[in-house]
Amino acid sequence: MLTLHDDLGHLSYDITGDGPPVVLVHAGVADHRMWDAVVPALAARHTVIRYDLRGFGGSALPAGPFRETDDLRRLLDHLGYERVRLVGASWGGRVALDFTLAHPERVRSLAMISAPWPRYGWSAEMVAYDEAETAALEAGDFDAAVEINLDMWLRGPARGWDDVAGGLADRLRGPLRTSLVNQAVVGRYSEGPGSGDLGAVSVPVLVGVGKLDVADFQDIARRYAAGIPGATLVEFPSAAHLVALDAPAGLSAALEPFLAR
Repeated sequence: MLTLHDDLGHLSYDITGDGPPVVLVHAGVADHRMWDAVVPALAARHTVIRYDLRGFGGSALPAGPFRETDDLRRLLDHLGYERVRLVGASWGGRVALDFTLAHPERVRSLAMISAPWPRYGWSAEMVAYDEAETAALEAGDFDAAVEINLDMWLRGPARGWDDVAGGLADRLRGPLRTSLVNQAVVGRYSEGPGSGDLGAVSVPVLVGVGKLDVADFQDIARRYAAGIPGATLVEFPSAAHLVALDAPAGLSAALEPFLAR
């Protein structure tokens, strides 16, 4: 991993391939490694940049208020990229959308996979998950909190563990634990999602969601697809929330037309 150092703290990032730049922004229960199975296909035609959000993976914890979109701008400035294709998963999808709204001149195309909707009216299932995670964290039981999150975001509500590819849970446990350990500090200082007008997005947009994901996120994906002019909705039949882990080949194939623009 490479590192961007400045007065705001360090960001860890990785660059693979050669060609037009594509930036991958990971989910809030993972780090840059969630894209491992997607990178080879994308790097055949593109320079692929992956980085760890503040407080995730190898990146520093925040020491004061910050915006994830500002960190992304810092990274692009550091690397000398004026305009990029953005692909974000879950919370990373919202970061990518907010960056597109804040800096439209720097984005050529956008893909949002399983992105959340600010102030969404969550279902009883999601409320129960949040309560269970909160109880585990308040008790200092990070092992339990990890398993709660694996059940919700990797396995999902529509399948058993026998239907999840072997090894994925073990790959995700470490990054997920780091995110949970740092969650309180990141949440205290992050300024959260923006509130820009979806109708102002003027680049090609792919909205993706797993058909085995929580129903809330399937509804949210349809909302984004309806609210963003010209957006294309792609559903992944074999994937839950973390499409890049469940269906990397399908995701790579769906992304290619957007990344070629």
